[in-house]
Amino acid sequence: MINQFKPSFLLKNEHVQTLYSSMFTRCPWGRKIKSHKFEIERFELSDGDFIDCYWYNFQEIESKKPIVMLFHGLAGSYKSPYIQGTMQELDKNGFNSVVVHFRSCSGVMNKSPNSYHSGKTDDALEFIDSLKNRYKNNKLFCTGYSLGGNMLLKLLGELAEQSPITAAISVSAPMQLDICADYIDNGFSKFYQYILVKNLNDSLREKFKTHDFKTLINLEEKDIKNLKTFWDFDDAYTAPIHGFASAQDYYTKSSSKQFLKHIQTNTLIIHSLDDPFMTPKILPNKDEISPCVKLEVHQNGGHVGFIQGSFFKPKYYLEKRVVEFFKHFI
Repeated sequence: MINQFKPSFLLKNEHVQTLYSSMFTRCPWGRKIKSHKFEIERFELSDGDFIDCYWYNFQEIESKKPIVMLFHGLAGSYKSPYIQGTMQELDKNGFNSVVVHFRSCSGVMNKSPNSYHSGKTDDALEFIDSLKNRYKNNKLFCTGYSLGGNMLLKLLGELAEQSPITAAISVSAPMQLDICADYIDNGFSKFYQYILVKNLNDSLREKFKTHDFKTLINLEEKDIKNLKTFWDFDDAYTAPIHGFASAQDYYTKSSSKQFLKHIQTNTLIIHSLDDPFMTPKILPNKDEISPCVKLEVHQNGGHVGFIQGSFFKPKYYLEKRVVEFFKHFI
């Protein structure tokens, strides 16, 4: 299904869409994000590690206010413009929200030698189960972006009819990881790969201070400089530390596309055909999605962009769309 998302001429370019929110936050016409003091919940995981969950306005157990969990993209956090803008919009429309950081993404390094990846659903499930038990009268919603969107779709497929989530949205998800890893290693997309892999490498160097990766996965700190692509990084670290045989094994098992037909939660997938992180080949066909899944594909939008209006008076489609979709299920 193709929906007409029509940004102005100056905003049509996929790289402008992808980079606009981050590049122009300090400009007079940029996104206006109110300064906000988040309430931080350090959520202890069953394996002894933790994740940091940042609540926009912390929920009292007596309230029936719906709760929206947000799962950020690779190297994202509560600081990401798309996260802050969406939480602000949710708050204005009667939703409580919490950004569920993946391990080490809040700025505090996690304890264990492993980290997070596109298919690691167990941490999110532990937090969801905790909310379900703590807030029995609150409807639960989820929104995932990019890597977080892939993880969320995989989780919903794994849970199938056992899902406690009322409705969910996935934005710009890399639903077939090996194809995405190949695509982002070409042309201008290499720029995004460089930035993201550098962030991953920096985080891995930090982990070397407390973990012996030579013993754990036969990786030495001096080898990090050779990890230049997602294939390199995932072969050297992500796959072995999380129990996969190789990067290909990790990509095959963690890609969400194969789980879409099992989803029993009302789910909206938002995607653009000009996403510079991936090719449209990763999109599912009609036979690969369940009747509970709505696929909303736009001609433009970039990667987690979807900015309408004019260059100097932007309108953020995603924030409004998230609220609009969830309101149907209140």
